Order: sequence, then structure tokens, then C-alpha cells
Amino acid sequence: MKAPREILLAQHQAAVQKLDAIRHEVVEPTRQPSLLNWAILLWRELVWPCRQVWAGLAAVWFLIFIFNVSQRDPSELMAQRTPPPALEMTMTFPQQEKLLAELMGPNEPRVAVPPKPFSPRPSSERRFEILTT
Repeated sequence: MKAPREILLAQHQAAVQKLDAIRHEVVEPTRQPSLLNWAILLWRELVWPCRQVWAGLAAVWFLIFIFNVSQRDPSELMAQRTPPPALEMTMTFPQQEKLLAELMGPNEPRVAVPPKPFSPRPSSERRFEILTT
């Protein structure tokens, strides 16, 4: 005579293979992850739940960009548009250097005065001067 446990296990032996097939489909999906699947997953997990926050950040960055563009100095734009200096201007630069050298005089090094040697004296020989006003 068989025990009740053996009878129940025999009846459910056929269901074990079906349950293994279902478990394999659910736990280990057969499709391979692709870049599109990852992008969709990131969109659903990161962006979509916090869309108001992302929209607010985008608006702030847009305002910063507009402020940055409006604060540009027009002289920078003019400096970019001006043509390079003429050949005559570049030729006068060495002449100006020569004139400046003549006006400043010769470039002679100055002789430094040597510092006086410091010799400490005993405190009894120090001079104390009292200032009276």
C-alpha cells in the first residue's frame, strides 16, 4: 500500500514540467535587451515620474541661456568683425618702440646700496628717545 504522500507526488509529477516551463519564461525572458529597450526603461523610471521637475529644470536653463546672451558686450562682436590692422600700422610699431627707447634714456642697471650690517647691542647701551610734542 502507498502512503498518501506518494500518491499526491505521483499526481503532481506531470505538473512539474509545466511549472518549470512557466518559470523559465517568467524569470529568464528570451528576448535580448537592446539600446531602445534601455532607453524606454530609463524614460519610464527616471524621467516620466518626475516630469514636472525636469520641465522646471529645463525652464531654468533656458532662462540662464537667455540672460547670458542678453549680457554680451556689443564691443566684443565689433572686435570680431573688424579687419586685421593694415600693413602700415604694423610697420610703425618698431618705430614707436625706438622712439620710446630714446625718450626713456639708456637702460643702465642701478647699483644697489648695500645694507648696513646689524650688530645687536646689550640692552644697557640702547638709546631711548622720548618724543615730546
